[in-house]
Amino acid sequence: MTATDPVARAAELRATLEEANHRYHVLDAPTMPDRQYDRLFRELVNLETAHPELLISDSPTQRIGAPVEGGFRSVRHDVPMLSLGNAFGADELREFDARVRRGLDLDATGPAVAYVCELKIDGLAISLRYDGRRFLRGATRGDGTTGEDVTANLRTVRAIPLRLHEDPPGDRMEVRGEVFMPRGAFAALNEQLERDGKPLYANARNTAAGTVRQKDPAVTASRRMSLWAYQLVGAHGLATHTDSLDLLRRLGFPVNPNVRRVVGIDEVIAYTEEWADARKALDYETDGIVIKVDSLAEQEQLGFVARAPRWATAYKFPAEQVTTKLEAIDVYVGRIGALTPVAHVTPVLVGGTTVRNATLHNIDEIRRKDLRVGDTVVLQRAGDVIPEIVNAVVGARDGSETVWEMPTHCPVCGTRAIREEMEVVTRCPNPFCPAQRIGGLLHFTGRGGMDIDGLGEKIMVQLVARELVSEPADVFRLDVDALEGLDRLGRKSAENLAAAIQAALQRPMSRIINGLGIRHVGGQTAIDLGAWLASQLPRGAGETDADWTRRAADMLRGASADELTAVYGIGRVVAEAIARFFADEHTRDTLHRLLDAGVTAEAPAPGASQAADGRLSGKTLVVTGTLPEYTRSEAEEAIRAAGGHAASSVSTKTDYLVAGERAGSKLARAEKLGVPVLDEDGLRRLLEGRQPERPMRSAPPSKAPAPT
Repeated sequence: MTATDPVARAAELRATLEEANHRYHVLDAPTMPDRQYDRLFRELVNLETAHPELLISDSPTQRIGAPVEGGFRSVRHDVPMLSLGNAFGADELREFDARVRRGLDLDATGPAVAYVCELKIDGLAISLRYDGRRFLRGATRGDGTTGEDVTANLRTVRAIPLRLHEDPPGDRMEVRGEVFMPRGAFAALNEQLERDGKPLYANARNTAAGTVRQKDPAVTASRRMSLWAYQLVGAHGLATHTDSLDLLRRLGFPVNPNVRRVVGIDEVIAYTEEWADARKALDYETDGIVIKVDSLAEQEQLGFVARAPRWATAYKFPAEQVTTKLEAIDVYVGRIGALTPVAHVTPVLVGGTTVRNATLHNIDEIRRKDLRVGDTVVLQRAGDVIPEIVNAVVGARDGSETVWEMPTHCPVCGTRAIREEMEVVTRCPNPFCPAQRIGGLLHFTGRGGMDIDGLGEKIMVQLVARELVSEPADVFRLDVDALEGLDRLGRKSAENLAAAIQAALQRPMSRIINGLGIRHVGGQTAIDLGAWLASQLPRGAGETDADWTRRAADMLRGASADELTAVYGIGRVVAEAIARFFADEHTRDTLHRLLDAGVTAEAPAPGASQAADGRLSGKTLVVTGTLPEYTRSEAEEAIRAAGGHAASSVSTKTDYLVAGERAGSKLARAEKLGVPVLDEDGLRRLLEGRQPERPMRSAPPSKAPAPT
């Protein structure tokens, strides 16, 4: 019987509509015709309009919120959203299992480990917070520590329950999952864009990420987004990850039906083989398999390394390969002048993405692969992400192909390009090259530098084109009126950006130095320089931040290469690069002009660059190439956390080089100097307080002196 009281009828309608939503979007088993759903939905809207006191935040009518003004608010995750290590084949999965068994003190004859295998969804990772049964907040992963509040947009995703089906196991609960765009929805969106004469989207993953970050939730709602939930944060008294997934289902979350608990690594490998081709029939994109230890007690025992759990890994499906035509090679000029050749290929669909361009790294790589313009080439997306050319199909040549040469002059400014000894990269030496100017300014204002929120590439290009900014100091002379004159930047946005610029006037000295973009000077070297300045220049009584900063800038500008080599972690090559920067007439006063614009430093405490008593205390390591389970920044963070020094260049002071795939000139220099070279397993052993079993490559018996 239908209720007649408005309060009772509204509650009845909400319950009916939410049940219909759950069956349609979560269970994929609809029981209500669309016309009936629409009729009940309109009835609820009319009822809430006539009786505003009945409107509640988790009503089905509230899945579209108000547009976001300004940027998204930052949200700090109570528990970091960690990244996962990668495995690229059965052998690496067995290595992962061996590490797990060692961590659990299981020998070869011990019981097999129980794992949970989950399809790795190619979407956007999100965090959902609930207060009791009610949806409270949704946030993106961001950098793992801090994300963006996208609650209004996530309310429009009908697979996300606004109200849980039963009481959660605590007053506050956090669930993590992957928001994605189904293939059918992606195809329909592109068909509509094509009818409207608008550019098409390249792939579903990037479209999903952009959709969740739309300023207007109505746009998000217009695209059929969905969700797979994969983690309940906190054990909540449960014994296994499988138990937590079962609980998520009962609470009303969609959990992928292809999740499987297996016993032993052989069953894990069988699961990956089963889904290598079967995944192509799914209505959503996948790029691998996530493997997790099922027991939550065992997860806790295994713990974490750097920013990744030891109890989980991500198996990556083999890269899909296709053939296409290498139509042309152009050169991109980077922020520090590196001339990077980029291949333009006949557009081809690979791994769910239309690829038009692929990096060629450098001229040596082109020569090694014998690539010629006009070649038929084999192309793949490495790890389903980075497009790369594997090789040329030599047998398909007809004689019309041409050998490509690196240009002798910068294609942007015309300055003669140079290639230094021991380097594979050709560079433009002109610091005022427009291509370098944009990249350098973005580096300066980015996260490793002054971290100015909202000052992205589109705005920076306009600022440079209108001659409002030509060097770092100009950024801090911008005002609201100047910013408001830019395309698509209204008064409110201009005020927000001006406030962000003012907030960046004080930063740690290391961040200011890193933002200058000095060649060979990365984050760790900038930290070392900041700590050295603090140790050499104690703050005087009554001395202001501005006064201390200017003394530090004077000392850095006047330091010789010999003086800089005495700084912990700085070798000859880096010292000479710093000295050249502060000797060059174009760049020597860059730091001082920043101070004149009002920038001041937060002086670091002396000795802040290194932990004193870690397992790697007193050791200097350099990381290069691509590692299986660490990003380079994660490996360097782990080294610093263990008391070691993560340097950016190889010298006679280097104790170890940690080398992954595509290790280039740093590996060659390490071998020349006799520096021991380790792979990732060797690094892991050092971090655990054990000696590496052996270097990855044998080294000469003694270190040779550094070349001068």
